[in-house]
Amino acid sequence: MDALGRGYLEPAIPALVASRGDPEVRALRVEALSRAAVGLTDGIEALISRDRVNPDLWLWLGRTRVEEAWEIKPDVRARAVQADRTRVFHRAMEAARGPLLTAAQLMPADPAPWASLLWLALGMDRPREEKDSIWAESWRRHRTLFASGVARLITLSPGWGGTSQEMFDFARTAARQAPAGDPMAALLPLAYFEHVEGERSGRSRAWISYEVQREITAAAGQWHEARGARPHPRAVEAHNAFGAAFYLADMRRPARGHLSRTDGRFSALPWSHLGDPAREFTKACSRLNVITSG
Repeated sequence: MDALGRGYLEPAIPALVASRGDPEVRALRVEALSRAAVGLTDGIEALISRDRVNPDLWLWLGRTRVEEAWEIKPDVRARAVQADRTRVFHRAMEAARGPLLTAAQLMPADPAPWASLLWLALGMDRPREEKDSIWAESWRRHRTLFASGVARLITLSPGWGGTSQEMFDFARTAARQAPAGDPMAALLPLAYFEHVEGERSGRSRAWISYEVQREITAAAGQWHEARGARPHPRAVEAHNAFGAAFYLADMRRPARGHLSRTDGRFSALPWSHLGDPAREFTKACSRLNVITSG
């Protein structure tokens, strides 16, 4: 990512190649490297011109185009007066489909292209049947891929055409069926943040009822990082999710416990529901006396 910030693309290739045997690491790396490569797709295309059978390059190109499209997505409340920009957004998002399908074809067992296609289908507002079909392809390849789980959760949320009932059913089932040490339980606090987003009430503590506190506490208790085990690649995101929920509930001890295990690293979800993610995370850590750096 540092190299990409200086315009050097080649160091990303071995990082992606090395992730082929670990879907969680692969999905995380392609997300991070694609966000860092926004604006550099011409360079990725040049790499592909020299190696057209490398699935990593096609996956990287497709996901980078998804990230570039999301950056120009018009505000939903302004679509009526931004028709041209909406068409540009759709063209940019659709341009990601070919590379992602090529990556899926070159590496059939890889769930990462399908996780990215979930975001494409969401952005394009594709029919529910298509979204369900893409989810099935990802789930079939890796049933507990956190990246796909988050995308599916958003797809089922009320703000994106789903319902709170099906969103919570999905989050609870995913948490219940997750193996020991897997952070899929963090989908539950994320579901509560999505639930209140439409009402713009996420900024207050009013929605953290006793029943919600009890359910999130149970989910946090279900997920624990086994002592001595290799940390899950998405553990930091899970700690952010639980930490933010406990912080809003004014449950200082568990909030401090989770946020202290983020090592000062915030994730966009769920903090973006409260405002600027970096600022909200820092504010919460400050109020809880959690050291975030140094």
